[in-house]
Amino acid sequence: MTDKILLITLFAGLASLAVALVLPMDATAQLVIIIPLLVLLSYARVEADAKDSTDIFRVLVLVVGGFITLRYLSWRAGYTLYGSDLFSLIAVCLLFGAEVYSACIHFLGGFINVSRISRPLLSVDDLPSGTQLPTVDVMIPSYNEDPELLEVTLRAARQMRYPADRFTIYLLDDGGTDQRIAHGDPAIANAARQRRADLQALCTRLGVTYLTRPRNERAKAGNLNHALGHTQGDLVVVLDADHVPTVEFLDRTVPWFVRHDDVFLVQTPHFMVNPDPIDRNMLQGFSRMPSENDMFYRDIQRGLDFWGASFFCGSAAVLRRKHLEEVGGLCGDTITEDAETAFELHSRGYRSIYIDRPMVAGLAPETFSAFITQRMRWAQGMVQILVLKRPFMSPGLTLPQRLGYLSSIMFWLFPFSRTIFLVAPLAYLIFGMDIYNASIMQILAYTVPHVIATYIIADMLYGRKRWPLVSELYEVMQCLFSLVAIFKVLLNPRKPAFMVTPKGETLDEETISPLAWPFYVLFVLTLVGFAFGIYRLTAYPLTRDMTIVVLLWNTFNFVTLLGAIGALLERRQRRGSPRMPSQEIGMIEGAGGSPVPCDIMDLSATGARLKPVPDATNGLDPGEKLVLSTYSQPLNRRVSLPVRICSRSESHGVELGVKFEGMSPQQTDDAVALSYGDTARWLYFQERRSRPVSFFQGLTMMLSLIWRPFFLHLRAMMRRRSAPLASDRGRL
Repeated sequence: MTDKILLITLFAGLASLAVALVLPMDATAQLVIIIPLLVLLSYARVEADAKDSTDIFRVLVLVVGGFITLRYLSWRAGYTLYGSDLFSLIAVCLLFGAEVYSACIHFLGGFINVSRISRPLLSVDDLPSGTQLPTVDVMIPSYNEDPELLEVTLRAARQMRYPADRFTIYLLDDGGTDQRIAHGDPAIANAARQRRADLQALCTRLGVTYLTRPRNERAKAGNLNHALGHTQGDLVVVLDADHVPTVEFLDRTVPWFVRHDDVFLVQTPHFMVNPDPIDRNMLQGFSRMPSENDMFYRDIQRGLDFWGASFFCGSAAVLRRKHLEEVGGLCGDTITEDAETAFELHSRGYRSIYIDRPMVAGLAPETFSAFITQRMRWAQGMVQILVLKRPFMSPGLTLPQRLGYLSSIMFWLFPFSRTIFLVAPLAYLIFGMDIYNASIMQILAYTVPHVIATYIIADMLYGRKRWPLVSELYEVMQCLFSLVAIFKVLLNPRKPAFMVTPKGETLDEETISPLAWPFYVLFVLTLVGFAFGIYRLTAYPLTRDMTIVVLLWNTFNFVTLLGAIGALLERRQRRGSPRMPSQEIGMIEGAGGSPVPCDIMDLSATGARLKPVPDATNGLDPGEKLVLSTYSQPLNRRVSLPVRICSRSESHGVELGVKFEGMSPQQTDDAVALSYGDTARWLYFQERRSRPVSFFQGLTMMLSLIWRPFFLHLRAMMRRRSAPLASDRGRL
């Protein structure tokens, strides 16, 4: 009954809001309407998080917040879009266009995430007895990854829980093609020849099928399509070279294809076991803060799945071969073959399934250059789909699916708005352009409520997966590079080429990213903006209120740029195989010694950090060879692994850094399964860092984090400048 009353109230309110939306009123009357709406919005936001809450409160938040935003935009369009000269008018229109774009993304995001689906957890054991399981081809495309990295992925894939005679693993080597072996550069040809020999030997040793092809055509899509022509499994698993599956991956995904003939895709999250460079260099919150991609894989994909619009993300997915064959395999008209293929198959009426369970662990880019390479490719590919495919006009898609693709694609146009938001305050402070024609009272009545409503909606939709101000930092660090990349697509939609994201990189020492210089320019311009702002405060008293507002805006940009510059100092990254937290309990045994119980603090396929019981640490010194034994949940048995102590720390009790050494092939498999095979480890890690923080907590955290990386960056710059001087003095 309560929901019915709320629903009636909601529709009555909508009718009133529709009338109020176009009513002209002064700032005082606007405040009289908006303040009660903000109170209602805050109440509905709290109720939306209640345990027994229904979606009605989420809808109420979206409707009331949407009205406040539309009221703001109608006021902006009707009363503020004028300039004293042509350049000011252009600046005003560009800023308003950026605001309209942001509002569109805001509304599309609200629609996509108004409700999210959580799929039931299926297993092969849930299928009727005697069900003939489909055959599966596990395809791992590779281009330039190290054999050591590939070996971990291949060993993990071999241990997936599925009948051994029903799946085959293929390594698709695009770095050892005939074309590269015949390359005119002897160094490239010899490297390709050696790579082919090394990977063939690796595949023979592991019982994996090696495939390469004559020519490197159409990048990853071409590599996969070549393999499709040489295999015949009913289902196709795509795993990137650094994406390590847990033992249950096939067990949890294949049943959806058995139960539903129209399912073409089962996608799972990309769970990263290392921080991206922005997190590692500045935020330093990998173990306590939601990852940058958590919002997409844990919230947005579930919202898209509710509307039947979750799409292929290039890896950690299973596809049905016969559906792929209908569209000629993986599509290759764009450099995001994954989303393009999903679009084509959705247009034919086939369904996709998204399982929100981390069953594949991968590597985020280790350097800022690699990070930007990856994001530029995503941005270019999505804009290619927008221009070449026009999914919003596809007759085969439902309206929610069109909106879903439009939301996912339009997000990648953020470089336009983010760049405008960075430079707009400077246009006013330095050049005196009237970019925002409003009084303080109007800003309080229209702008501030719009900002508050936008934050409340974003907090409701993504609060546990994205902390305040983090999105702004990531967007600022991408926008300049992606803006250039998008312009190239708009000029020539078919020109972009696929660029492989480097993975498994290491850094022996701190270094400043070669991409840092545009941020230096912006930082200096922001400081100049402050100087001009102080001048304007004294020279133009009639516009002092607006100058103060723009200075606050410039201060926000300044803080964000401080964080960006701090993140551009690449921290040392010597470990090629990242270790993840572990809660395992083990036993270490040495030659002739008594077994010592220990906690396994963190773990990778190459080593671990152990904390032995305090009263049994004598003799556990660097160089000692031991045997670590523990129960492996994914293997359902105890494993014993030979280790060598590499380091001993006593800052928090005795802790030992150990390296797996001298393992047999079976023990190497056991180490991989122990490190990567258990989905429960990834679930625990995700949940422990998925907690909401308020705006002021996020602001305080950001302000506390930015200073040290920034000053370390400055110190590194001074060292780099002083090094040539010292060298010159040495020559003299």
